[in-house]
Amino acid sequence: RPQWRRRRQLRPASRSPTSECDAPDRFAMEDRGGEIPAKRPPKPSDGGEDRLSAVPDELLIDILLKIRDASAAARTSVLSRRWRRVWTLLPELHFLPHNDPHRIRLALTAHEAPALGFLNVAVIDATPESMVVWLQIAARRLSGHLRLINTEENTSLDEAGERGAFELPCFEDAMSISLELGHLGLAVPSSGVFARLTNLFLNRVRLHGPSMLGDAVSWPQCPSLRRLIVHNADGVRNFAIHSDSLLQMDLRNLRSDNALGLGNFTIRSDSLLRMTLTSLHGLEQLTVMASALQFLSVSSCIYYSLRNDQPVANISAPQLTSLQWKDDYHPSYTQLKMENLERLSAHPFYVYGQESQKTFNSNCTRLLRRFEVIWILKLMLLYLPEITNHEYLMEDIKKIPNTALMVLEIVASGHSFGASSFHVLSTCRKLLLKLLDVPGHLVAQTGCPSDCVCDQPPNWKTEELTLYCLREVEIQNLRGTEHETALMKRLFRWATVLEKMTVTFHCSVADSKAKEFCQMLRSFCRPEISIKGQRFA
Repeated sequence: RPQWRRRRQLRPASRSPTSECDAPDRFAMEDRGGEIPAKRPPKPSDGGEDRLSAVPDELLIDILLKIRDASAAARTSVLSRRWRRVWTLLPELHFLPHNDPHRIRLALTAHEAPALGFLNVAVIDATPESMVVWLQIAARRLSGHLRLINTEENTSLDEAGERGAFELPCFEDAMSISLELGHLGLAVPSSGVFARLTNLFLNRVRLHGPSMLGDAVSWPQCPSLRRLIVHNADGVRNFAIHSDSLLQMDLRNLRSDNALGLGNFTIRSDSLLRMTLTSLHGLEQLTVMASALQFLSVSSCIYYSLRNDQPVANISAPQLTSLQWKDDYHPSYTQLKMENLERLSAHPFYVYGQESQKTFNSNCTRLLRRFEVIWILKLMLLYLPEITNHEYLMEDIKKIPNTALMVLEIVASGHSFGASSFHVLSTCRKLLLKLLDVPGHLVAQTGCPSDCVCDQPPNWKTEELTLYCLREVEIQNLRGTEHETALMKRLFRWATVLEKMTVTFHCSVADSKAKEFCQMLRSFCRPEISIKGQRFA
């Protein structure tokens, strides 16, 4: 062969792993204390100028931000010598799921931008030690938003909770923190001030350490906190929040890992506007003193029957306008002080049932008796798929507040719901009837056997009910069944001043059937009633 070909075969087959432009490997070399050999600048080509090096830094940063992967952005330094430090000026760093925390640490150490506005980290099967490696550096550098997600791929149920915990450092300049940690333990800091923190989101966390979560998010440590969301948290003990800035709080599935349970949950705030409490397991007492609170949702938190004679819930919210109460309620154990309430969503009610359903329904009936007038009332009626040998329970509803708009949600499970609807309709100006499917079940919606007890008592077909104020009716998710038709025929007779009816059909209803049903409605209603039919969007 010619001499030049033999020389070419003697050259190395690959580039040296210590190349200066290979950023991740370069970080690894520095971490091991190795030296990086000097690299000569590339010779300009005979074709002309180096146009890549002429691209402005602002444009390069904008391009690298679209990559959304810090490692990939760092590797773009192979394109030009001048590019090799551009990635360190990015205002955002995103790390795709991996299990090498040293890459994160080295990238944060090399970062040179004046401010790090967004740090997005996804890790796999993280350990407390791997978090400590880079979190302290991040706490000093971050001035914006932190999002951390730990994905567990190799953790069995037996290993859950055995990985220990790490302490979250104080992010003095962070504006929002979002943590999803799985079974990885978290200890909230006992000192330091999150001076700029306005939003905190904790999901799937196991709380450890002596510091209380309530103390950590209260005014001294989080003076600017506006929004707090805690979902699926284990290890919660006494929870008390004192805040002058918190505007929204959403707490779900809080569990305690001690024998005493969650303990006392105390909220005192002059600026809290919205609060959602769901499944606070082990709660012993709930106290809310919020003069500015406007929205409150409580679900599966209170179990007064298991407590002593002391009040389990004491809520004072003079400005509250909207209440969703899907929990135990008894006036002796649940004290509600809310003089300006306008909207009420009550506990679901079983139309047919046995003793367990009657106990469940009592929470709804007690709450309805608590209020005289509600501007918007939302009530859900539930039918079990099998109601043979079950008792008709609608008679337990003795009183319903006077309301301008009743939102009646019905899970009929294929049964006739005319009798139950007849029972709850009262002096309201507008009715919104939502026909809901059974969640997670495939139930025939065409009706039930002719001898089914759901059509009892039959007095709703013969008794006259005059709705003096009902002027507008909207029905959603209509299928055009015989049960629905029977109710609508009676509704036209009851509502003597009805002016407008809007019908939204289920997505399974064909256009031709929908038009035919609307024509049938017009055939037995008064001419002045406007009927509008539309498909489910």
